[in-house]
Amino acid sequence: MQKPEALLHIDDLMSFMDASPVNFLAVETIRRRLENADFERLDQSEAWHIEPGGKYYVTKNDSAIFAFVAGNGMPYDGFRIISAHSDSPGFRIKPACEIAAAGKVLKLNTEVYGGPILYTWFDRPLSIAGRVIVRSNDPLHPERHLVKFGRPLLTIPHLAIHFNRAVNDGNPLSKQKDMLPVIALINDTAECNDYLLDMVADQLGIDKSDILDFDLSLYDTTPACLVGSNDEFITSGRLDDLSMAYSAMTALLESAECQMTKVMAIFDNEETGSGTKQGAASPELDYLLRRICACLGGNDEDYMRAVSNSFMVSADNAHGIHPNYPEKQDPTNHPRLGGGPVIKINANCKYMTDADSAAVFRVICQQAGVPCQYFVNHSDVAGGSTLGNILTTQIPLRGVDMGAALWAMHSVRETASAIDHEYIIAAFTEFFNC
Repeated sequence: MQKPEALLHIDDLMSFMDASPVNFLAVETIRRRLENADFERLDQSEAWHIEPGGKYYVTKNDSAIFAFVAGNGMPYDGFRIISAHSDSPGFRIKPACEIAAAGKVLKLNTEVYGGPILYTWFDRPLSIAGRVIVRSNDPLHPERHLVKFGRPLLTIPHLAIHFNRAVNDGNPLSKQKDMLPVIALINDTAECNDYLLDMVADQLGIDKSDILDFDLSLYDTTPACLVGSNDEFITSGRLDDLSMAYSAMTALLESAECQMTKVMAIFDNEETGSGTKQGAASPELDYLLRRICACLGGNDEDYMRAVSNSFMVSADNAHGIHPNYPEKQDPTNHPRLGGGPVIKINANCKYMTDADSAAVFRVICQQAGVPCQYFVNHSDVAGGSTLGNILTTQIPLRGVDMGAALWAMHSVRETASAIDHEYIIAAFTEFFNC
């Protein structure tokens, strides 16, 4: 059966997901699309020259990216901001990672990043992607290369049920013992020495001795795809939160010029608390907005007025009601896949949403012609936080936390509604056009 014509962006979203297996590659994918749309790169260490209506972007640590279209109005008119994050839970490769194991097998030593559902990573075709730091003539500014092995290289083999008959009754996992991936068969332990560095050097076409360090992660090589008898669902790794990063980017590229400055802010390290220089707990967004205001002729007073006139959509995905576990959700506020953008509310201020900001987003959805719904935690279940309330510790912005409804959040593959992503792009575009 053909996909509905309403799914204008879903194939492009899947291509984006497949090109973005880790945070660094996600930012690189966004960067290329911005440059193809004539966005100009700014260097944070240099003076900025910004023109009204001009399109610009800046990166941080290669894993966060901020893009904006400068407003045509006054410096104090404010900002329309959509924030999301580039990272997802998974496994990072440790230094000196090679381990010779029983059976003449070489495995890699990894560390868990964030909070993945561990057992979903078993018996998958995995590969490696990330950033490699290479020697240069300036010790303080080494070269940085991105690497992606496009073919399956590793797997994390599960123990057979014959050796653990109780596996389906509960299976506690050791992150250090059970979750290490296998990469090769070897004849001698000497083959372990610099095995990964040799592969990286060959992939990049550089001298191994020039590699100083790396930020490398595992990823599932299975492509994103649609499932369901009518292609209702999208299933992919890292929908949380790259689907929101894609939606923010698409809305920025497709929206019209605006009196207010439109900002897309894609942070890193949300899954570990945002407490890095490229995370939402840093002053990075505050610095960016101040510089924009100053370059447009504003002063500190204008910036304070601009913040007061601004609104932010914090886009991080939500939990859709599960067909097998409906009791896990709140009795009256349980979003469903296909029901539109989800407004997230928490009485203990884990989200930035309040009645005022929820009302704003509801009207935006109405104007865009899309439905919206609410998520509130079951009162016996503690919820997590996200970008919105963290960012408001730096900047006192009005704003709403929202996302798309997902199943299996933090699994190696998550599932969402295809039409919800069209709804969200429409709402984001309406927000930027207001």
